Amino acid sequence: MAIKNDPDLADLADLAYQKDTLNLVSRTFAITIPLLPPPLERAVGCAYLLCRIVDTIEDASCLAAPEKVVLSELFLAACLNQKPISEFMQSCSTALELHPNLAERDLIAHTATVVRILHCCPANQQTAILRCISIMSQGMTRFHAKQNPLGLKNLQEFEEYCYVVAGVVGEMLTSLFAAHSSQFAQAIAKQESLAMAFGQALQMTNILKDSLEDQARGVSWLPQNVTQAELLALAIQKLDAALTYILFIPKAEFGMRRFCLLALGLAVLTLDKLAASKKTKHQPQKISRRTVALFYHFTLIAARSNTLIKLFFYCAARPLKRVAIRP
Repeated sequence: MAIKNDPDLADLADLAYQKDTLNLVSRTFAITIPLLPPPLERAVGCAYLLCRIVDTIEDASCLAAPEKVVLSELFLAACLNQKPISEFMQSCSTALELHPNLAERDLIAHTATVVRILHCCPANQQTAILRCISIMSQGMTRFHAKQNPLGLKNLQEFEEYCYVVAGVVGEMLTSLFAAHSSQFAQAIAKQESLAMAFGQALQMTNILKDSLEDQARGVSWLPQNVTQAELLALAIQKLDAALTYILFIPKAEFGMRRFCLLALGLAVLTLDKLAASKKTKHQPQKISRRTVALFYHFTLIAARSNTLIKLFFYCAARPLKRVAIRP
């Protein structure tokens, strides 16, 4: 149940912790979230850290699947005020003693801080964030038992996984954006499915990018009997839908546009690296910090122009289309 509160009462130390931790746990979202208007920046930053806690439990190689299920359920119960947050923090911190990522362990230890920020958000923001966390936690609980080196059963299961991990985040963002901008709410009406595609496009990119690292720890989120070329084709479809989503955001909402454009543009550039590695048969390289900085500044201009946004995606997607297999 959401707790009504005043966003202006959020503790400055809590907000400083949120900002500092974003810089430690996410290179991409640490630069995209501050582009949003302050009320959205606070809510989306809080939501990201809550999602990151769920994701940390999922990715922890030191935990067995049954342990992940218990911790995911306990986390959700704590967020919904059904169990004390301290119970989750103590159980999860103990379980993750051997987890190598110190920033993620620190985030777990400060779960109460992030939840306090959530409770200072307006009620409609809390409702959207808690819906997202609920679907994500419950969805990941189903998928914990499916973790194996062979991958997910089929393409349908792969898309379902991408939904519970990220498609639902796209839906949450749309709810937050629509509450902030009545013009966007009118524009996106009856086109909400595009929000799901926006989140799925980002997640598919992450799965493809991290597939070798996942396999090294004995896990694969790729669908069985589906080639990388076929997955790139599916990613292109999601990217096309995500592009349409961005164009529905009014130009007056410059921060929202830049946030989405930067996140999606970096995903396209990452997929370009994967496409290039497929052709050369070399391990894909990460996007350089210089490329990220250049694209960041490019969005200052492009976010104000539908033509420039379309032109970027047309040019950037060409390498993908050359190696993708059309269904």
